[in-house]
Amino acid sequence: KQFITHGRTGDIIVVMAVTNRAKGNRGISAFIVERGTAGFRAGKKENKLGMRASETSEVIFENCRVPAGQLLGAEGQGFINALQVLDAGRIGIAALSVGLAQGAYEAARSYAFVRRQFGQAIGTFQSIRAKLVDNAVRIEAARLLTYRAAAMKDEGRRTTLEAAMAKLYSSEIAVRAAEDGVQIHGGYGFVKDYPAEKYFRDVKLTTIGEGTSEIQRLVIARQLLAT
Repeated sequence: KQFITHGRTGDIIVVMAVTNRAKGNRGISAFIVERGTAGFRAGKKENKLGMRASETSEVIFENCRVPAGQLLGAEGQGFINALQVLDAGRIGIAALSVGLAQGAYEAARSYAFVRRQFGQAIGTFQSIRAKLVDNAVRIEAARLLTYRAAAMKDEGRRTTLEAAMAKLYSSEIAVRAAEDGVQIHGGYGFVKDYPAEKYFRDVKLTTIGEGTSEIQRLVIARQLLAT
């Protein structure tokens, strides 16, 4: 299995395995597998574009036998449990996206009133102000979508639609905020002297992890357009 967060350093992994092939999705169960289990090992560490402080790697299973006592939850409920975890995880990615967007926006705003051209700060130029304003509005909307999904989760309510909406919107506006941040920094946005380039590298993963933007749109469509 590829793209496992902390796959080389984590002590415990939760693995989904088919325990009854005849039952389809209802025949998938979750198991706890500990580091050091025979037949289980980490593979290659990925050399990532961004989020480099968070390790990502392969995990490899070869003739790995796991006793029934390490079943997590009820047999056959692994797929359902995974979907429930995804709903919660998408709220987490939405919150991460809002934070990255806010950071990119604040870095760009700060730079815009330090950098001077034609005798004035570039933050006084209409085109720069428009970028900053549009990002501020989008970030606030993303924050509120994320708060709504998180509040519903705290209340024990189903959040499939709201989590997907928050994740989709927050991640995509975060990419836009980071891109605008690079643009506002100009040439300095493309070098490591300023944080703009790191926001730009790190933020892209939010449109991929816990389900891509394309998958979020499918999830939302199933909820809104079911007939």
